Amino acid sequence: MRTPAFWYRPPGAAAAALAPLGALYGLIGRRRLAASAPRRVGVPVICVGNLVAGGAGKTPVGLAILAALRARGVNAHALTRGHGGREAGPLRVDPTRHGAADVGDEALLLAESAPCWVARDRAAGAEAAVAAGAGAIVMDDGFQNPGLLKDRSLVVVDGAVGFGNGRLIPAGPLRERIADGLRRASALVIVGPDQTGVAALAGGLPVLRARLAPDESGLALAGRRVLAFAGIGRPEKFFATLESLGAAVVARRSFADHHPYQAAEIQALLDQAAALDALPVTTAKDAVRLPADLRARVAALPVAIVWDVPADLDRLLDHPSLKGGSHGEAA
Repeated sequence: MRTPAFWYRPPGAAAAALAPLGALYGLIGRRRLAASAPRRVGVPVICVGNLVAGGAGKTPVGLAILAALRARGVNAHALTRGHGGREAGPLRVDPTRHGAADVGDEALLLAESAPCWVARDRAAGAEAAVAAGAGAIVMDDGFQNPGLLKDRSLVVVDGAVGFGNGRLIPAGPLRERIADGLRRASALVIVGPDQTGVAALAGGLPVLRARLAPDESGLALAGRRVLAFAGIGRPEKFFATLESLGAAVVARRSFADHHPYQAAEIQALLDQAAALDALPVTTAKDAVRLPADLRARVAALPVAIVWDVPADLDRLLDHPSLKGGSHGEAA
């Protein structure tokens, strides 16, 4: 679905009208967590989640943590629900056989970097990964999922919008109350400048600061006319990134997060780009959802997390069982 604009404005009539539903949503979530008996799977589990619906940079943070663990000699596997995919799992993602309609877009991106498992039952997915030799599990999302015991939980926040209007779904973007979520977190990760004062809410929680940086391939876009489109949590962030690279964004099109692109609408975008003498460009996350026969005609701009202080992540990952050397062979 498209993120409602009022979620990221001061609370108004819409938020007030929906507040009772938000209170019910929060109550159900708290009872679910209170009644849970999370399972331990025998290897460290690092959860990369957030408190709001929509994009905050979780997948790039997860990829950065997978890389950090790999550098330590730990055979870490990724675990995700597979949002937007039909497979319930547990299923190991094979990018040569599975598409976004099967396993979701995040799973395909994660699978490019590490063995990745899709499972709606997160504990069952983690157990399957451990059986396949995983020495650690990095969960993309699942902070509110009670089925699996987490050793580290990172709450990722987009510094530009923070926690929005501070209201619970559907009155606002929050999946749970801020204080409740931060109480269970190991660290707060703020992506981009903290424009909403999120760090002030951290209390004694470690705060890691980072930014999303485009791949070097983005340098070739300087001076180019581009037609930009994206179906992510905040498409305008992608458009701003293109402009920061010096691209001339002559047309832009926003789609709902995880939008399943159809051949006809992509062909229409290609035709529009040709008429404008522009290069069609999208995000790496969107690119895996494009029809296979049209994918090569659209440029994708990958991004990666850059830590302000890399040592902060190292300290967070310091754990007796994350020293490497005894966690199975790399898969």
